[in-house]
Amino acid sequence: MLEEALEQQREALLGPGARRRRDRRAARAARASARRWARAPRRRSPAWRGTPAVGVVVLLMLWFTPGLFQDYALPVIRPYLPNASAPPPGVGAAPAPLGAPPAVEDVGGHRFMDSPDPAQPMVAYDPCRPVHYVVRPDGAPPGGRQLVEEAVAEISAATGLRFVPVGTTTEAPAEQRAPYQPDRYGRQWAPVLIAWSDEAEVPGLAGNVVGLGGSTARQAPGGPFAYVTGQVALDAPGLAPVLEHPDGAAHVRATIIHELAHVVGLAHVDDPTQMMHPAGGATVLSAGDRAGLAKLGAGPCVPRL
Repeated sequence: MLEEALEQQREALLGPGARRRRDRRAARAARASARRWARAPRRRSPAWRGTPAVGVVVLLMLWFTPGLFQDYALPVIRPYLPNASAPPPGVGAAPAPLGAPPAVEDVGGHRFMDSPDPAQPMVAYDPCRPVHYVVRPDGAPPGGRQLVEEAVAEISAATGLRFVPVGTTTEAPAEQRAPYQPDRYGRQWAPVLIAWSDEAEVPGLAGNVVGLGGSTARQAPGGPFAYVTGQVALDAPGLAPVLEHPDGAAHVRATIIHELAHVVGLAHVDDPTQMMHPAGGATVLSAGDRAGLAKLGAGPCVPRL
């Protein structure tokens, strides 16, 4: 305000010429300021500089190298797509096995479940992550919960695999059970299901069959097949009367161990002294059973699955 008053007094003393000179100076200053703004480069964040070019290069590499996309990009992207059939790879995986199988003599006397890959004779669970399991207790006979826990502990000790209970469930056993159920179990492979059932729900339990067990195998690109989940169906109406006998609990426990051995990868054998004989009366694991279970507990870690 003081500068404007002084300028007005100066113009009054010097006349209109001073006013014109002032206007010309203001115009030159405005033009110079405009030139400075026009010439100043636009600033951009260094983090974004060159990003479009890098993105184009990556897309071109993936497009022209399908193996890279399938092996590295797709496993990361797939779990987040609608109707995903697998969780993000490596959920719950540790850098080393969580346990070790006991040292046993390889006496033979065991067989493994059929492998999806003829070049891979044995499929096993990843020993670097826990084997989660849930129990559907509906219809279980008295003492059924304890028998399941004892059978799981026996298989865990014989394989070195770490079995971790994650509670109960209402899920029913199914021949085509989905191995990935994020709505029910979260973004991880579904836990092993141990369900008390009957032949009305599971037709395979008809006749003299009192248990069924098995697992689902999956393979990461370039890696071995590994089991990711499994299930056991136990015929509650067929096993309940067995518990009424003096040694009934031992036989029911052996049935559960037998089916869990199928889950971790053991198949039937012809030797009636082994628990894996389909109609044998063994109530404890024999040497052949233990040799096979020890091998199944020493499978490869598969962090990309």
